[in-house]
Parts: sequence; C-alpha cells; structure tokens
Amino acid sequence: MLNPARLNAEWLEADGLGGFASGTVSGVRTRRYHALLLTATKPPGGRMVLVNGFEAWVETPNGRYALSSQFYDPGVRHPNGADCIESFSVDPWPTWEFRVEDGTRVRQEICVAHESSRAAVTWTLVDPSDGVRLHVRPLLSGRDYHALHHENPAFRFDAAVVEDRVVWQPYAGLPSIVVHHTGTYEQAPEWYRNFLYTAERERGLDCCEDLASPGIFRFDLGAKSATWILEATSRTGMAARSRTAATTVLKRLRDGERKRRRALPTRLERAAGAYVVKRGNGKTIVAGYPWFTDWGRDTFIALRGLCLATGRHDDAYDILVQWAGAVSQGMLPNRFADAGDTVEFNAVDASLWYVVAVYEFFVARRQANLPVAAGDVRALRTAITAILSGYSAGTRYGIAMDSDGLLRCGEPGVQLTWMDAKVGDWVVTPRIGKPVEVQALWVNALRIGAGLKQWDLWDQGDEGDGRERQWADLAEQATRSFRERFWNPQRRMLFDVVDADHQPGKTDAACRPNQIFAVGGLPFSLLDGEVAAAVVEIVEKKLLTSIGLRSLASDEPGYCPRYRGGVRERDAAYHQGTVWPWLLGAFVEAWVSVRGNTSAAKAEARSRFLEPLLGHLDTAGLGHLPEVADGEPPHTPGGCPFQAWSAGEALRLDRLVLA
Repeated sequence: MLNPARLNAEWLEADGLGGFASGTVSGVRTRRYHALLLTATKPPGGRMVLVNGFEAWVETPNGRYALSSQFYDPGVRHPNGADCIESFSVDPWPTWEFRVEDGTRVRQEICVAHESSRAAVTWTLVDPSDGVRLHVRPLLSGRDYHALHHENPAFRFDAAVVEDRVVWQPYAGLPSIVVHHTGTYEQAPEWYRNFLYTAERERGLDCCEDLASPGIFRFDLGAKSATWILEATSRTGMAARSRTAATTVLKRLRDGERKRRRALPTRLERAAGAYVVKRGNGKTIVAGYPWFTDWGRDTFIALRGLCLATGRHDDAYDILVQWAGAVSQGMLPNRFADAGDTVEFNAVDASLWYVVAVYEFFVARRQANLPVAAGDVRALRTAITAILSGYSAGTRYGIAMDSDGLLRCGEPGVQLTWMDAKVGDWVVTPRIGKPVEVQALWVNALRIGAGLKQWDLWDQGDEGDGRERQWADLAEQATRSFRERFWNPQRRMLFDVVDADHQPGKTDAACRPNQIFAVGGLPFSLLDGEVAAAVVEIVEKKLLTSIGLRSLASDEPGYCPRYRGGVRERDAAYHQGTVWPWLLGAFVEAWVSVRGNTSAAKAEARSRFLEPLLGHLDTAGLGHLPEVADGEPPHTPGGCPFQAWSAGEALRLDRLVLA
C-alpha cells in the first residue's frame, strides 16, 4: 500500500478562473477549502464551495468495500478507503489505484478542465470482471469558501433529472450543480454530520461541518468505466437540455487537457498554469491556493517567473494592463477586493514591483524580437509615471520621498511592507521609516523611469525628457544616500530600516533577508564590490536554508523557530524566523552576481540552491512549492501549500538567472 507519510500531501486542480478542486492523497478533507467543485462566481473572486466531496464504495461478489475515507469529530476515520490506496500520481492529473480486500483493483481519476467550472471523476476496473458495481454519494454544501456549513431546513435536496443529467441548486442565488453521468441516480436525502477538518483545528479555527447528500449514483463497473462530471453553471437547466453524452463530454475535456498539459514540459511550468487566471477582460495571478485571491505585490513578483521566464508574454501583458487601471494616488491595491470587501492600498511596495514587472516585460519582448503596440505602451507608461509622481509628491500612509531622495513610509497601526502580519491592532513587524528593500525598489523604479525613452516606453515626440532627467537625478541621489546610510560597519551588513519610526538617525539593525534586494532580485543592483559580497555572505551564513531564507536570523531577539499554533501564534512567527521560499530567487541571483555571473558559479548555484528547493515539490502541495516553512530543520512546510511567488521565483532561477 501507499507510504502513509504521503497520504497527507495535497493535490490541486485549478480551472483558470479562480475555482479549483483540491484534497489530500488519502481522500480525507483536512481543510474547509478541500472540495471537488469550488467555483469563482466573479472570477477570481466570489468563490463558493458547491460539492465538497463524495462517499464511494464498490460491491463485488465477495462483499462491499470502501474507496473513500472521511474524518469525523471527535477523531474517527470512517470508512477505510485510504487503507486500500496502492498508488497515487498527479501526472497528467490526480490518479489513484485502489486494491480492496478481495483483490479488486479500481483506478480513480480527477481532472478539471481549464477555464471551465467542470471537474470530471472516473472510476475504472484495472482488471475487468463481471459483477462489480460502484456507488457514489455526493456531499454538498453551497457556501462561501471561507465559511462552514451546518444542517438546516433551507437546504434543497430536490433534483431535476433528465436522462443522464442531474441538476441541483442547494440554495437560491447560487450556481446550479449539473452532473453528467453514465450510471443511474436515486434520490435518497441524508445529512452527514460533524466532519472534522484537522488542519483548521491546528490553525485555531472552527473545524466541524455538516454536509448534505441528495442521493446515490450507481454504476455497473464490470460493464464499463464510470463517468461523473460536475459542472457549476448559472444557466439553469441548460446543461440538462443538452443531448451530448457524458462519455463524449469526458473525451473532449480530457483530450483538451492532455494537449494543454503536454505543452508544459516541466512540473514547475504545469504548476505555473494554476495561478494565471481571468479577471474581467484581462488576467491576474492568484497568490496562493487554497485561500488567497490576487494580491498586488505577489502578482508582480510571481509574474516574472510564471509568465516572462516561460514566454507567456501575452498573459503578462494582460495582467499588467488589468492592474494599470487600478492606480490611485500613485498606489496599486494591496489586493483586489473580493465580494463585499473594501479596496485596500496598504502596500508601499506593490506599485514599485509593478514598475519592475513592466520594465522586465519590455526587456523580454525586445529579447524575443516581439513588437508592442503604441497603445499598449501608453497604458503601461501612464501607470509608471503616475506611480513615480505619486510617490515623489507623497501619498497615503506617510509614503513620500524625503530630502535625502529615499522613500519614507508608515504610520502606527498599518502594515505596508511584505512583512505584513497583523493581529488585531498589533502590527508584528511595523518597519516604519525607510525599509531597506523599499529603497532598492524605489531606486530601481526611478532608474526605469529615467530610461523610459530608452526602453521604448515613450511615444515618439512625447515630451518626456524633463521627467526622465528628474527621475535620473533622484535615482543618483537616492543611491548615494542608500550607500551612505544603510551600511552597518560593525555587523558588515545592511540595516533593515533607517530613520526608524520616522526618527532621524534611528536604525533597526536586525539581520533580515530584505537587504539581499540591494544586490540581487531586481534589474539594478545598488551595491558592488566588497560591500555586496559581505551582504551575500551574511545572508548565506545567517538566513539560508534548503527551502528559502529565514525572515530573521536565529540569534536575533524574537526569533521563532516554528510556524504553528493558532492565528496569533502563527502571525507572530510569520516574519520572525519563518522561512520563505520566494526569497531564494533574489539570494541566488545576488550569489552568482558577486561571483561574476560565471558559468561555473551558475552551475554551483543550481546544485547547491535550486535543486534542494525543487526537492520540496513533493512535501506539501504536490508539484508546487509552499508559502512558508519552519525556520529550523526539517523545515516543515506551512501556510498555503500552493504559492505563486514560490513557484515563480524557482522558474525565474531555472530559466533566466541560472540559464
């Protein structure tokens, strides 16, 4: 049977719209987000869980045997389907092989079609034989994906049944659930109570749920494979009126997915496809699954690897234009608002990462000898100039250029940098003042602004020279100030924040990874020579692990070695020693840079840093890289098991930095 250590690993099938199917290898749902049909009603937001999972069992001449497992409060697993899993693979989609007690072997496959709200599940006898019947009970809710569902009289068990179609609508106002199948359906309403989600319990959250099962599907598995296709649709009854057979729908779905997935030759590229999704008429990037939507800084950091390193320039452009229209007072939102949410602009770095992403987009287009239309240039250029002008003049949350050319930011109670954990009114790492990586981003943005005409970001004849000169002068001033003010000669590293708390001369000397962006990870380095080498050396010595960089050195006050516990405990550790895989991109780029970017240095970096990182593709989210990990060995993954910028930076290293 399958290695028990692998049973808790998580798989993901994303639909390209913000919806997805996910679960564990064991089949036991450990999170409220694990579901078979989770759809984005306003892509990529408005996510609703429609079909949480299923109960499945086979009946053979020798008895009844479970293919599924559930976990119930207070800690009971039933039935024992997980014990019968003989093998599991995520290629080309999640596939299980079960061997039940009498030796009957069943293959189960789950495939989600790209840019559709469809999930196809099939069951096939590995060794065909007569007298084997499959029974499947769907488990439904119809809730917001952050919520939990409980037994109530309003749930609608009734179904519309037309030939091989069954249609449910659990609650008014929700999408309908359409099932295409090759079996028979019997209405048999039941409530399944007290499912226990252990990952939610470990996170200190509500963790019990009730689910509704309207009926049972039955299939003669000895005669043919069982096909069960779930679809979310707002077009009530439309799918039920279709006369397309379920087997035909399945063939089209799988043929399309095989073709699409074969065009993505590596595991990382296949992972990348999960994060690029539609938003309105454009596209965006989901920061992570299963609970994030699209966040500003995550999008622009991840875009460089997910899109530019893989040649997906059209996707990159659609994303950049989609976000360009959201600039307000020089700022881009920290994240796009989900249903009912207020747009939040509490991110000093999101706009600056956007400028970097636009620049690298144009560099990639030029290297590929691909033109960009004048109208496209204008939209992106307008966003850049609005950002630089807004930050220079001053905008929200005390963000403004100071007299030394550096960028100050922050006010009490607001988290602005990527180290943005906040519990109630407690901002764990406020970093008010002039954070080091913000200055690196600011100088890079100014240099990009200074070269707008050179980068072909001005239309011919446009009067941009005055502003270009202004940005160039500011970039020179800010660079001089940075070199003078951030070097800490006593510790031979950079300060994390200068003018901390807006007090002139006050510094935060904590050893954090943010200093690495002064040497690598951005188009233009602010340091060179011995100082650059010293920064790389201290980061390698104090912060490097096999899966990324610690957010705080282990010998610093406040260091937290483990990322675990309830909300307060986890957020307290989030940037106080917890490891972040995405930071490895900037570190490796800096490491090879101070060694002259030689072929030998790149080969050594690939062996020492990238390959160990890729070794974690099977530790949390299968085929993906996690959001965070413990600061101490064995660096157990935590946070989102599927994280966009972790995958993006690994791709950028593989395809660009170490190529």
